[in-house]
Amino acid sequence: MRAVGPASGSVPGDLLAALARTRPLPAATAVLRAALHARRMLLLKSLLVRFDEVRGTLPAAVRRRFEDDWALLERAEEADATAVRAVLDYPTTGAWLAAVLGEPDGPAFQERLAGLGAVAVAAALRAGCRFTTTRVLPAGTLPLPGIGLLRCARGRARLSGRAGAVRITDSAGQTLLLPGAAPVGPGTRWTADGALAWSALHTLPGGTAVLDDVDPHRVPAGGIGPAALPAAERPYSDHAAWAARWRDAHALLAATHPARAGETTALVRAVVPLAPPAAGGPPLSATVRTAPGAVLAQLPADRRELVELLVHETHHTKLAVLDELVPLWRPGGTLHQVGWRRDPRPVPGVLQGAYAHLALLDLWWRARTGPAWVWRRRAAERFETCREQVAEALSVLADSDELTPHGREFVRHMGSHHAHLAGTAHSPG
Repeated sequence: MRAVGPASGSVPGDLLAALARTRPLPAATAVLRAALHARRMLLLKSLLVRFDEVRGTLPAAVRRRFEDDWALLERAEEADATAVRAVLDYPTTGAWLAAVLGEPDGPAFQERLAGLGAVAVAAALRAGCRFTTTRVLPAGTLPLPGIGLLRCARGRARLSGRAGAVRITDSAGQTLLLPGAAPVGPGTRWTADGALAWSALHTLPGGTAVLDDVDPHRVPAGGIGPAALPAAERPYSDHAAWAARWRDAHALLAATHPARAGETTALVRAVVPLAPPAAGGPPLSATVRTAPGAVLAQLPADRRELVELLVHETHHTKLAVLDELVPLWRPGGTLHQVGWRRDPRPVPGVLQGAYAHLALLDLWWRARTGPAWVWRRRAAERFETCREQVAEALSVLADSDELTPHGREFVRHMGSHHAHLAGTAHSPG
């Protein structure tokens, strides 16, 4: 497996400035996607090194399983490197890699190692290469990142793949055939009588992003937010409502700022529905640092809320990937109050929030005179409210000694863009 992408610190100054100003440039998006892939390859290599270090302490079955899975992943890459990259860069693959590398040596580490098999099978399916493998599934499931989830109540299944199709047979001889080209038709569900079932992911309209409501790594174990919200499970994730809201939101964003709509399409790989709140209030959303490209969210009330949520979370993804490429802050413990949170935030949290809200300011600046008249008043009100909050956060960041030189440059460009937005009374061009 060969890592590709820019080395650390290799973002050109003009692109760093464009990113700081939240500009949705294809060149900047390409740098971020390459950086994400390089990071995934580095983590995968770290896992291989870790495996080699503890090889002698692992049970023979665990060693053979890992080696077979690694060999299948390499075969898939030889068949179609682009297809394999799509699997490796999928958000939940990053979450799994972080989880397995974070485990101390022992049974839990050995159990998490089995996740490589799911990645390898998904890669082989997307690459369309021929393979046969028998999987022991203690939890009764096999998640295929970005594709779907196999359920096998008997805990053991044999998978035979060819040209993107796969035949699955359990220990009782029940057979499930998933026809078609990889990734086996997102949105379709095939079932066999008895213990086998397949749940494919739904593709959201107008792009390649999926509604991921089955992958076990899609939400951290502790849930999201103060209420520790879990993921919404099928059939309660309401694919039809998400698809309709997604279609309307992208139409609105494309009409307001076409380049930002393109950026969102390029960077958002998955939407993870969260369980609804116990009481009313605005929808909760989040981006997990180990899984950039996934938007974890409750279903927004309308298309305007979803547009704002997508822009907000896309900029959390951009900053998470950028900081891996060009570190923007140093470790520190100082906490600061910000206008959009009740709890004080460390410097990285202040920067993340200021960056996402600066992107929203840019969006609302355009929407005030945009084609959607129902959005204009709301955009103008939110712009005025948020402008001062971002100014205060930028002031905190400018005075902080926890930013790296790149971080200080980044904040300086953010401040220039904020000043431009705040001082412009004319229609955006």
